[in-house]
Amino acid sequence: MKGLEREQNKLLTGGELLMGYETEDHETQYCFPAINSSCIKERRSIYEYNVMYLFFSLLSACTVFLNLLVIISISHFQMLHTPTNLLILSLAVADLLVGLIIMPIEAIKLIETCWYYGDTVCGLFMIITGLLLSASLSNLVLIAVDRYVAVCLPLLYPQKITTTKTIVSICICWSCCSAYNSAFVISNGYYTLHRKDVCYGKCTAMITSAWIFTDLTISFLFPCTVIITVYLRIFYVAHRQVKVINSLFKSGKCVMEGSVRRKSENKAALTLGIIVAIYLLCWIPYYILSLTESTVISTTTISILSWALYINSGLNPLIYAFFYHWFKMSIKYILTLKIFQTASSLMDIFT
Repeated sequence: MKGLEREQNKLLTGGELLMGYETEDHETQYCFPAINSSCIKERRSIYEYNVMYLFFSLLSACTVFLNLLVIISISHFQMLHTPTNLLILSLAVADLLVGLIIMPIEAIKLIETCWYYGDTVCGLFMIITGLLLSASLSNLVLIAVDRYVAVCLPLLYPQKITTTKTIVSICICWSCCSAYNSAFVISNGYYTLHRKDVCYGKCTAMITSAWIFTDLTISFLFPCTVIITVYLRIFYVAHRQVKVINSLFKSGKCVMEGSVRRKSENKAALTLGIIVAIYLLCWIPYYILSLTESTVISTTTISILSWALYINSGLNPLIYAFFYHWFKMSIKYILTLKIFQTASSLMDIFT
């Protein structure tokens, strides 16, 4: 997340956003007309404003609604209170907050092209943005580890992965992400109003070289390496299990119960693997582009890559709906208000 903010600074200092006193166009609009160093506000027609606000409002609402369905489903139905689903719940909470907080504010920044809320809110917003994005990636690491134990060490899964351990892991994950992003913001300083190299009215950061390397390693290289390595191992083991089960069936041995369980675990691994793959496809171009220090990146490219990350938060529930029968059933019960019936939490949503 922080890498491309460095590129935004290059754009700001490179002259793409001129200072207020550098233009001779009397019709030019400024973020703060009374301030000489004010950033230029991009001119838009009323039609553009309405369309953009409508589009981003619907996108934000859909993201919140879909992830809220996931949260209600896993929280309400007792049959879904498993370690894996708790990790999915944590991921859904992060995705919901992206749709509820980050998307609306980023949409305002994109449409208005000005930051009107001061340094404190800017810093707080950057902490929240970094927290939610890094928490999502951390949850995917936990999900990968959970699937690894379930598929590769099935006999040890009940002892190794428990509900209590999963809850503790989730809390540690969120706490570490919060501490890291707070330290990042405090160390680098997000200033919109008092930097001479940035026009007045922008929420940007000046990132030191040490933090660039640190953030690249902690926020991207390490978690992505773990996820990719673990899932490659998972799919290798799953492929071997399928071959063994097929050979046992051909020999006439009865392995129905074990094969059904393994099939379920493998399907869960495949589904969550697709979620991870889509997420990484959004992240990898983002961070690769942040390393191209000598390249001047257009604001359009930055916006597209940023919003690809945000939109990903609304895709996960759609993947659940496509692959998971229990999610389809839980949506049916929620939308028909059957969850308000007596003992509805005990319903069997797997049939």
